[in-house]
Amino acid sequence: MLQNPPRRAPFASQLAIYGTLLAVVLLAPALGAYPVFVLKVLCFALFACAFNLLIGYTGLLSFGHAAFFGGAGYVAGHAMKAWGLTPELGLLLGTAFAALTGLAMGALAIRRQGIYFSMITLALAQMLFFFCLQAPFTGGEDGIQGIPRGKLLGLLPLDNDLTLYYVVLAIVVAAFALIVRTIHSPFGQILKAIKENEPRAVSLGYDVDRFKLLAFVLSAALSGLAGSLKALVLVIALENKLGDLGTFLARATGVAWFDTLGESVTMVTGVIFVICVLTFRRGIVGEIIGLAAQYRPPRKPAAPAGSHLVDGG
Repeated sequence: MLQNPPRRAPFASQLAIYGTLLAVVLLAPALGAYPVFVLKVLCFALFACAFNLLIGYTGLLSFGHAAFFGGAGYVAGHAMKAWGLTPELGLLLGTAFAALTGLAMGALAIRRQGIYFSMITLALAQMLFFFCLQAPFTGGEDGIQGIPRGKLLGLLPLDNDLTLYYVVLAIVVAAFALIVRTIHSPFGQILKAIKENEPRAVSLGYDVDRFKLLAFVLSAALSGLAGSLKALVLVIALENKLGDLGTFLARATGVAWFDTLGESVTMVTGVIFVICVLTFRRGIVGEIIGLAAQYRPPRKPAAPAGSHLVDGG
């Protein structure tokens, strides 16, 4: 008896959505989008994907992932500004810092489960936060200002926003491809098994703690890459936000406008967040894939073997 071929429609739908998103992002500068704004969105998107690798496919809720994002940004920014490292070395150093920090934090927290795991990651992240807040090389609450973008591989200058845009986009796409490949690899299948039924994974002989730690370190490293990219991208002077700092009136007007705009954006963001949570129960992309599957024409059942003999007599 012939078996029906495996269904590949959901994968085709996801591929079409990813291709459409990539095309939109590639053409965003030509469509009038501000490159630095889109780059900031890409950095946070990579951070969200790295976080989802841990909670969505391993079932570990970490409250301390911001430590990898921010700590790697500090390390990469300081290395490029104070040590004069090239952008690629700064990004690698920030990512390596996040991976090593994730290894240390994961080794301490990975043997706990549920809320205890989350609280340990939160406590360790707060420790790093207060350290960075008081460390002299981070600039305290002011942060690191004037990080040079330099030249990629000593050849390609990144001072131009459009050049930096496509360089960062290529890095983000490569990191996203790594996440997708990890999810669909045997390693990713084991992570899914651990999330669904950890005792059964243990009974099958898998070293669950080791797999959890590897997933934690990988997620931390990708979060650190996102933070390092953001440090390279977000080189915006305070004057661009507050106007001319030479006059009192300009400063007062700039601060009032910036604070008012910040409050308005926060309110709008909150409303949009509530609407999305109540409307898109499977997430925005999940709802789009579900609608695409709903309106797809039904597949014809495969003809049984030997039916052509009956029709032909």
